[in-house]
Amino acid sequence: MNITKLELSRFRNYEEASLEPCPGINLIFGQNAQGKTNLLEAVFLCCLGRSHRTPREREMIRYGCEHAAVELHCERAGVRRRIRYNLLSEGRHRILLDGEPVQRLGELMGRLNCVLFAPEHLSIVKDGPAERRRFLDMELSQTYPSYFYSLQQYNRVLRQRNNLLRALRDDPSLLDTLPVWDEQLARLAAYICRERAGFVKKLQVYAHENHSDISGGTELLELEYRPNLQADDAETALRLLEKKRSEDLRLCTTTAGPHRDDLGLLIGGKELRAFGSQGQQRTAALSLKLSQLQLLRDETGSWPVLMLDDVMSELDESRRQYLMERALPAQTFVTATEAEKGWPTGKAFFVENGTVREV
Repeated sequence: MNITKLELSRFRNYEEASLEPCPGINLIFGQNAQGKTNLLEAVFLCCLGRSHRTPREREMIRYGCEHAAVELHCERAGVRRRIRYNLLSEGRHRILLDGEPVQRLGELMGRLNCVLFAPEHLSIVKDGPAERRRFLDMELSQTYPSYFYSLQQYNRVLRQRNNLLRALRDDPSLLDTLPVWDEQLARLAAYICRERAGFVKKLQVYAHENHSDISGGTELLELEYRPNLQADDAETALRLLEKKRSEDLRLCTTTAGPHRDDLGLLIGGKELRAFGSQGQQRTAALSLKLSQLQLLRDETGSWPVLMLDDVMSELDESRRQYLMERALPAQTFVTATEAEKGWPTGKAFFVENGTVREV
């Protein structure tokens, strides 16, 4: 799975830009605030239909412009694809796949997979459960588009159920409609729990190995899926939802379900979030990203595109070497402030003030 061309038009600080990366390691270097991360954001946008930096599309349109576009050409197993993302300052965006409009975002999932690792991804380890759920959902959606559709349905039903719980304060006669939403929510919740549990089990194998290798065998990283609703079938999920009904009615919100799941990260049986050092947390984040890369390869049959945004300066020499060795099979984009010696770079691109050129 390789990107053969990336074109930007009025995207972020770029007026017009184009680059043709190689299948190996592509170094993107230049001083800070010149537009290096914007290139990775453009790739991410075409892979997942959203930015990893902002939910507001207006922010991705060049200042003073009304629209922007990103077009990406890629190849997978001999099949060429063209993904175009049009951004509008007003109204909805429009995604084209091989020139044809994408009606639902799920149609984009899995066309081009990517793994992005940036310093802010320490939040997976350091922040609350929402960050770890987002990590699980993003990777599952890339791997299994059916999961993405089910997750969308779950969130839709969850909103409807919560709206109903609030409406019941003023109109108790609506209580008879609650079981309808409970049944839908239970069915979707059970599916999401099963998929998350299976994914974490597979991810654990790679995370265990990667973390052990990076730490020189001194530490073992354990992943622990912690479902809020302990159910892997719809019937059990429904019973648990019914047990929570009185509390839900009192609080006017759904208090149980996958929207409250967590992923435990432990070393030596201790929570990394609470007891891990900065170095341990950084190593765990790196281990997770490398494991994500390997698991996507196993599940899809193709290496995803790997993007490393300003992480080399955060790692010591041994970790950098380990990372580059693991990255070699995948097309990789590395951003840095300068071109460092010793990297097995296939192509290098210099970025300055919203312009990019191959050097």
